[in-house]
Amino acid sequence: MASIERTAYPRFKRCFTPKELIEIYTPTPAEIAFGLSTTQGQIHFLNLMVLLKAFQRLGYFPQVADIPKSLVNHIRNSLHLPSDISVGYEQSRTMYRHRAAIREYLKVTQFNQSARHLAVTTVYKSASVMDNPADLINVAIDELIHHRYELPGFNTLDRLVRRVRNLVNQKLFLLVISRLNQEYIERLDNLLKSHSVHLRSPYNDLKQLPNRPTRNHLNDLLTHLIWLDSFGEVKPYLESITSAKIQHFAAEAKALDAAELKDIGQPKRITLLLCLIYSAQVQARDNLVSMFLKRMRTIHNKAKEELEELRQKHLETTEKLVGVFTNVLQVFVDESTDTEVITQVQNVFTPAGGVEQLLHECEAVNAYSGNNYLPLIWKFYKSHRSAFFRLINALKFAATSQDETLIKALDFLLLNAHRRGEWLPATVDLSFASAQWQRLVFGRVESPKKMIRRHFEVCVFSYLAVELRSGDICVLSSADYADYREQLLSWSECQPLVSQYCQNLGFSDTASGFVEQLKSWLIDTAASVDAGYPDNRTVVINELGEPVLKRPKSSEVSPSVKALSAVIAERMPERNLIDILKNVDYWTNFTRHFGPLSGSDPKLERATERYLLTTFAYGCNLGPTQAARHMRGIVTPRELSFVNRRHVSAEKLNAALIDVINRYNVLSLPKLWGDGTSAAADGTKYDLYEQNLLSEYHIRYGGYGGIAYHHVADSYVALFSHFIPCGTWEAVYIIDGLLKNQSDIQPSKIHADTQGQSTPVFALSYLLGIKLMPRIRNWQDLIFYRPDKETVYQHIDSLFKDSIDWAKIATHWHDLLRVVLSIQTGKISSSILLRKLGNYSRKNRLYQAFQELGRVVRTVFLLQYISDMQLRQQITAVTNKVEAYHGFAKWFFFGGEGVIANNDPTEQEKIIKYNDLIANAVVFHNTVDLTEVLRQLQREGYLLMRSDVAALSPYLTSQIKRFGDYLIDLDVVPQVLDEEMVLTF
Repeated sequence: MASIERTAYPRFKRCFTPKELIEIYTPTPAEIAFGLSTTQGQIHFLNLMVLLKAFQRLGYFPQVADIPKSLVNHIRNSLHLPSDISVGYEQSRTMYRHRAAIREYLKVTQFNQSARHLAVTTVYKSASVMDNPADLINVAIDELIHHRYELPGFNTLDRLVRRVRNLVNQKLFLLVISRLNQEYIERLDNLLKSHSVHLRSPYNDLKQLPNRPTRNHLNDLLTHLIWLDSFGEVKPYLESITSAKIQHFAAEAKALDAAELKDIGQPKRITLLLCLIYSAQVQARDNLVSMFLKRMRTIHNKAKEELEELRQKHLETTEKLVGVFTNVLQVFVDESTDTEVITQVQNVFTPAGGVEQLLHECEAVNAYSGNNYLPLIWKFYKSHRSAFFRLINALKFAATSQDETLIKALDFLLLNAHRRGEWLPATVDLSFASAQWQRLVFGRVESPKKMIRRHFEVCVFSYLAVELRSGDICVLSSADYADYREQLLSWSECQPLVSQYCQNLGFSDTASGFVEQLKSWLIDTAASVDAGYPDNRTVVINELGEPVLKRPKSSEVSPSVKALSAVIAERMPERNLIDILKNVDYWTNFTRHFGPLSGSDPKLERATERYLLTTFAYGCNLGPTQAARHMRGIVTPRELSFVNRRHVSAEKLNAALIDVINRYNVLSLPKLWGDGTSAAADGTKYDLYEQNLLSEYHIRYGGYGGIAYHHVADSYVALFSHFIPCGTWEAVYIIDGLLKNQSDIQPSKIHADTQGQSTPVFALSYLLGIKLMPRIRNWQDLIFYRPDKETVYQHIDSLFKDSIDWAKIATHWHDLLRVVLSIQTGKISSSILLRKLGNYSRKNRLYQAFQELGRVVRTVFLLQYISDMQLRQQITAVTNKVEAYHGFAKWFFFGGEGVIANNDPTEQEKIIKYNDLIANAVVFHNTVDLTEVLRQLQREGYLLMRSDVAALSPYLTSQIKRFGDYLIDLDVVPQVLDEEMVLTF
C-alpha cells in the first residue's frame, strides 16, 4: 500500500492557526443562506455547514468523528450557535441527504463508474512514464478534481493505482523477456549466483564504482566496459520503456542485493537486471571519458611543469649567453681593426666553451622559449598510449557539427596504431589544430608531405579532449557526453511557446526586435553612467583609463544590536540535534518523503524514529557504526545502513528540504532578513578519500575533496545543493540550482563570486529571466563592449575595448530560444549545456551566439556595478550569507574527522543533502526560538527596533549540544506553532 503521507490526498492538518480557520473555514453569507434553506433546526444546520466546509477543503466527505474539534468549534462560533450543540447524525439518511445537497450546491459529481473509468485511463497512461504509486495517485486526484468528481476513499485510489500499475508493469516485463532467448536469460540469472572462488556474485560487478583517474584505473575501467558490452546492445530490449522508468528500475535494482533480487519474479527480475546493465554501460562510458579528460589534463600540466623546470635550468645558461653577447657588443663598440675584432671575439667565445657549444646552448634556449610546452607532452603521454588507443576503440565518437576533420584524423590514427616509425604520410587534414601544433607535427620539412608520428598522436588526443569538453564531439550511447542537440526541442515544437514566453519576460518575439531591445538597453545604460560620472564619488578612472572603485566604509555593529544579541544568547533554550530534528519533523512532517523505492508504506517498526536517526547519523557524518554506538541499543548499524540504502534517495532528501523551506518561509521573522527575491551561490570543499573519480586535489584549499555548491536565499535558508569535483567551473551549476529549486522561495536574482560567472552564463541567465549579479574579483580585467565602433563617451570611453556583433545575435536568435525553451520544459539540464558552452569552440555557432549575448548582458551589469554603491553593498551582503552558511553547515559535520568516507558519487551527494537538511532544520528551529525570545522580551517591556532584529542571524550554535548519547522520544511533542509567529514593532 502506498503511504498517504507521500501523496497529495487531502487531509486535515494536525492543528489549525487562527488565520487558517478564519480564511478557509468561515462560512460565507451565501453558504449560510444555502444551509438555512436546506435544513431545519440548529443541529442539522451545524452538521450541514461542517460537512460543507470540510468537503470544500478535502474534496470528499470525512467521517464526522474525524473532523477536528477546533474546526467544529470555529464554525459553531461563526454561526453564533450555542456551545452545547454538537455535530453528529442520529439517522444516516439525513447525512446522505445533506451530502447530496452539498454536491448539488457545489456542482460536484459523486464518484461513480465514469469517474472510476477516468481515473483508470489516466493512471494507465501515466504508468507508462512514471512508476511511483504516490505520483500516480496524485495524477488521478488532479484529474478527478479537474472534472469535478468527488474523491473516493484513499484505499480505493490506492487499490486502483496498484492494480493498473501492476498491469502496465507486467505487460512491460513480459514484453521485455519475450525479446530474449533462453540462453541470454540464463546468463542474466547467473549474475546472481555466488562465485565459488570469490564468494561473491558477478551482480556486484554491475555496481562497480570508478577509482581515481590513473593509467591503471583507466585500464581497469576499460576492462569493465568491455565486460558490460559483452551483454550486447541492451537498449533495443528496453525499447518500450521510457527513460524515466529505466532510471527508476535501475535505481531499484541497485538498492537490492543478489539474494533480494532472486526473490522477485523472473520477468521483473530480468527487466531490472537489463535496466541496471544499460545504466551501468552508459555510466561506464561517461566515467571513461571523464577519466580520459582528467588524464589528458594531468599530462599537459606535467609538460608545463617540465617546461618550467627546464626554464630554471636554462636560466644560468641564458645569463651566460647574455654576458657573452654583451662582451661581443663591447668589442664592436671599441674602434679596432678587423683583425683585432676577430681576435677579441674569439677571446670572448673561448672561456665560454667555444662557438659550437654556445650555438648549441642558444638552440636549447630557443627551443623552450615562447611558452611552448607541446614538444614535452610525449614524455608523459607515451605510458598512456596503449590505454588511450583501447579507449578510442571501445567508444564511438561522432562530430556534432559539419566539421569532421578531427573524426577523420582519429580514424587515420586508428589505422596507423601499429606504426612505430618516426614518420607518417601527411594525408590527413590538420586544420583543426593550431599553427603551433602544425609546426610541431610537420617538423622542419619544407613541403609537409610527412608528419612526426609521436607529435601527431599527442595532437589528436589533445584536441579530442578539447572537443569532448566543448561538445563539438560526442560519445554515442553515453549521457554526459552525448550529442546535446538531440535533447533540444525542434523549432516546430518551440514556435507555439515563443510568443507567451517572450511576453512573460518582456522580450520581443522577433529577432530584430530582440536585438533592438538589447541595443537600446546597452546604449541607455552606458549613456546614463557616462552622464552620472562627474557626480559619482565612488569610481575614478585614472590616467591609464583604468577604473578604480572606492571602498565603502565598513559598517560596525551598533551597541543596541550587541546588547540585544547578548540578551538573546542568555535566553535561547539549550537543544540537542536529535530533538531539533524531531520537533521540525513534527511541524513539517518532512520524513513522509522517506520510504521504499516501490512507493509503498515502510514496513519498519517506528519508521519515523528510524528516519530521524538515519538523518542524524549521515548528516553529521558519523556513519551508521559510530552513531549506533551512542544510541544505547535503540538501533543497530545495519538498520541505519538499510534505511539509507533502501528508503532514502537524493530526490527524497530534496523533497524533505522543500517541506522545511516552505514552512520556514511562512514565519514572519525571516521576512526581516530577506524577501526571498535574491540568493547567493558559492562552493566549499569537503574532504574525500582519493580512491574515487570525483575526488581531486584543490590547490586553494589543499587536500583531496569535492565541492558542495550551495544556493542560499537572502533569508538565510539553503535552497539547493550540488556536490561537484574541485576542478569543475562552478558557474556551470549556478542556474541549475535555481531551476531545480521547487520550494516556495523562488529568487529572481542570483549572486556569486568570480567562479560563478562567464559570458555564456550571463546570456543564459538573461534568457531565463534571472538577474546574475556576481561579485567579481579583478573585474577591471574584463572587457567592456560598446554598442558600435562609432559610439564615443565623454567620461567613460576608455573603459570600452571592443564592440558588439549584433548580427551574430540576430542570426542565431532561433537557436538561443530553442535552448532556453528546452531548459524551461525540462528537456535538457542547464548544467549539461553550460559544460559545453563554458569551453571555447571555434566550430560551435551556438557557443559564439551565447558569448555575444553574454557580452551585452555582462557589460550592462559591469556598468551598473561601478556606478551603484548600493548594488555593490547588496551583492556583498548576500554573498556573505552563503559564506556564513558554509561554516554553519560544517559545524554539524563533525563525524569522521570531516572526511566523506564513501566513494560512491550518489552517496556523496546524499551526505551533503543530509547535512543541508540538518542545517536547515536548525535554522528553522533557531528562528522559532528567536521569535519566542523576542516576544518574551516585548512582553517584559524591552523596546525592539526593527533594524536591530534585522541584523540578527539564525546561524546560532552556542546553545546546541552535538555530543553525548543520542536519544529520541517521539512521545514528547513540541509546542504548536501559529502560522506566521508574527512580531510587532
